[in-house]
Amino acid sequence: MSETRTYDYGRLGPPEGARVVVGGGCGGIGSAVVKGCLETNLDVTIVDLAETEAQNPAPAGAKFIAMDAYREESVRAAFGEIESAGPALDALINLIGSGNKPAPLALLETESWDDVISRNLRSAFLISKAAMPLLKASGAGAIVHTASGAAYRGIPGVGSYTAAKAGLIGMTKTFAVENAPEVRANIIAPGGVTNKVKVDPKTGTATGPQGLDVGHTLKTIPLGRFADPEDLVAPFLFLAGPSSGYMTGQVLQLSGGMLTP
Repeated sequence: MSETRTYDYGRLGPPEGARVVVGGGCGGIGSAVVKGCLETNLDVTIVDLAETEAQNPAPAGAKFIAMDAYREESVRAAFGEIESAGPALDALINLIGSGNKPAPLALLETESWDDVISRNLRSAFLISKAAMPLLKASGAGAIVHTASGAAYRGIPGVGSYTAAKAGLIGMTKTFAVENAPEVRANIIAPGGVTNKVKVDPKTGTATGPQGLDVGHTLKTIPLGRFADPEDLVAPFLFLAGPSSGYMTGQVLQLSGGMLTP
């Protein structure tokens, strides 16, 4: 017989007071996630670059630890500080990553390839590895990584980003099977998000990072718009909390119906 579990159907995310680390919590989506964590009374620690926090300061109520997610010694130091505040961690929500200037793969400089792989995949590996002992100590820890709908489509100009996010999905699935049942690991895969995509209301022209034309993408979204960062908050909290306790190794597509794999 399965052990008896208690469910709070009135609460989507982690219980009040749960310890949550948000990687990249000073970014556009990250800031919205941190706000959602604070509004639901979670104990939030942001890990992000010091220069990013200087541009978008951590809100009152959230702790901030400067961390360079691409350098292992910096990640170890940050999670050592997190552990000093308590031996267990309930959830890691990771939004660290970015792309580069669009270029066809055949013309892409190797250094640019390595940089994008490092910023999106190496960083996720390092932060997951450092958080794992703390997540296991909680007895029911959760990891939520951020991939992209690009991982399922060959998008011209962003091949390194696509490869990194596809690798992130495979890595997260492996973390899920290797660390169950103590720790669950799932993935959010957004499509276009308005903090990175701008739509001209007069012409309807949609421009993504580094000036990439994404107007054709907008036309393929059944819901007719790109996501706002706030559209992603509840799904992140859901995967970070016990309401998704029977989900691990899954990819949750948030693309307005553009992708339904």
